Amino acid sequence: MTTSSTPAEARAGAILTIDLDAVAANYRLLSERVAPAECAAVLKADAYGLGMVQVAPALSAAGARTFFVAHLEEGITLRALLPEATIGILNGLMPGCAADYAQHRLAPVLNHAGAIAEWAAFCRQQQKRLPAFVHIDTGMNRLGLGPAEVAALIADPSPLGDLELLGYLSHLATADEVDSPLPGVQRDRFRSALDRLPPARASLANSSGIFRGAQFHFDLARPGCALYGINPTPETGNPMARTVRLDARVLQVRHIDSTGTVGYGATHPVSPGTRIATIAVGYADGYLRSLSGAGSVWFGEQEAPVIGRVSMDLITVDITRLPDGAVHPGTLAEVIGPHRTPDQVASEAGTIGYEILTSLGRRYARRHVGGPQ
Repeated sequence: MTTSSTPAEARAGAILTIDLDAVAANYRLLSERVAPAECAAVLKADAYGLGMVQVAPALSAAGARTFFVAHLEEGITLRALLPEATIGILNGLMPGCAADYAQHRLAPVLNHAGAIAEWAAFCRQQQKRLPAFVHIDTGMNRLGLGPAEVAALIADPSPLGDLELLGYLSHLATADEVDSPLPGVQRDRFRSALDRLPPARASLANSSGIFRGAQFHFDLARPGCALYGINPTPETGNPMARTVRLDARVLQVRHIDSTGTVGYGATHPVSPGTRIATIAVGYADGYLRSLSGAGSVWFGEQEAPVIGRVSMDLITVDITRLPDGAVHPGTLAEVIGPHRTPDQVASEAGTIGYEILTSLGRRYARRHVGGPQ
């Protein structure tokens, strides 16, 4: 592929294509799997790097009614896109900002006793029961009410009477590890707390938790990564549709005619007869530096390994095995696509698919295809 369909794409070093129909299909698959429980959608980090402005309406059209983001500002942006949705703020109630949540009809996830007290006091001040979730920590030891706070809330749940309790949440730490016993332990701890607290909806399953079985679904599932094509079941094939493709442009083809090295640090030796393509993507674009000498790109059905270090703006790949003339300035190389999923790129980089997606750069020409018409 050497041409681009818009002037912006022609000017860009790389083109990121995001398939909104695939995102919607992933939501429908997950929703069917958790039924009769509700399936929410997590849109934090700009919809895991795919673009909240475009992704949120596509998910809403696919049937999503409850959404979660991490930050208050993300929630304010999402409210403008989805006026009628239920929106939970996972990072919770920012001190002194209760009025902002109320103004934009956002539900803080109350992560500690102090947050419950502050939100309850604000509700009393406003003489109105305002929505919120309560987070019960069952083993992550990150956010959420710890065991002592849960016990205190069980002993005196009266603060919950001042607010509109949308539900209790907890978060699985090892749902993607098929042999880990911790998800079952967390499920039982969660159920034990629920049995002693005032009744409300409950939510435990993340993307991988959904595939742990119905005993993890409760009333509301909260998938994130699976919506965007990351494999929620690493031990098996990926059941999710692929949602992104990244093509980066070749800037130059170099024919090596003397012994030397490539790139910063002179880490990769080259000899006469080697052909190198320099491609316009680097760690400033989310192509991680740890892919130096480890990643690869594809030209059609032929693979070309990354050689030398990934730099800020460029990578170099060995195209010696490709036919002479097959690659030239302007040719687009598949960086993520049919031959290299985000999970595979992540494996080569020593990380997880989440980081690959959320690191996708802002210098790309972004092309959203499909979605609501």
